[in-house]
Amino acid sequence: MHDHSDITAVLLAGGLGTRLKPVVSDKPKILADICDRPFVTFLLDQLVLADIKDVVLCTGYMADQVYEKLGDVYKSLKLTYSKEDTPLDTGGALRLALPHIKSNFALVMNGDSFINVKFAGYIDWFVKNKCSASMLLAFVSDTRRFGKVLVDESGRVISFKEKGSNSNSGWINAGAYLIKKSLIETIPEETPFSLERDFFPKLVEQGLCGFKFEGDFIDIGTPKTFALAEDFFLSI
Repeated sequence: MHDHSDITAVLLAGGLGTRLKPVVSDKPKILADICDRPFVTFLLDQLVLADIKDVVLCTGYMADQVYEKLGDVYKSLKLTYSKEDTPLDTGGALRLALPHIKSNFALVMNGDSFINVKFAGYIDWFVKNKCSASMLLAFVSDTRRFGKVLVDESGRVISFKEKGSNSNSGWINAGAYLIKKSLIETIPEETPFSLERDFFPKLVEQGLCGFKFEGDFIDIGTPKTFALAEDFFLSI
């Protein structure tokens, strides 16, 4: 078992949440109320269970609200903030947070999706397989909204299929990554840069790992999926 207490977790929470605006217009997505609590607290509780201590919140849009709500401590977690002044996308936001990452690899999470997984097992798998970068994969019945990730028998990602290309079942990017700090250093500074479009596709040739997990998954990024969130969390 790897000691998880020294790993820095990074929560990507700076997006504009444009698609969700019709139902959540007065706050950033991660503070959207679900079961009478901010969505982000479900993610933070997962990190508490994984025995992680340090969390960096990458904020941007309505950043002040996030700090006002969460402050510097959440249960056993120490919270640090990395605020972008102009939108940098997921990769740019992660690169901006680099000075706050204390471990030699980071657990990086999208702030608008949740997969019911124990992160401790994911981290142990990453260390055991000597990966440099990996993505957590969820199995869904319709991949159209997400795009599909193809993985070989050894757990290596072979390719990505674009969103909307077909409607059958398959593995998708569940928005939780383990990435070595040395790879984060290769992301250009102060430049809009996407992990999904610019970073991971280039790593396929270098042995990008995919951790398949058949657990419950939800992305709250649209009014339709947000409406399902309360029942989702009550069911798990």
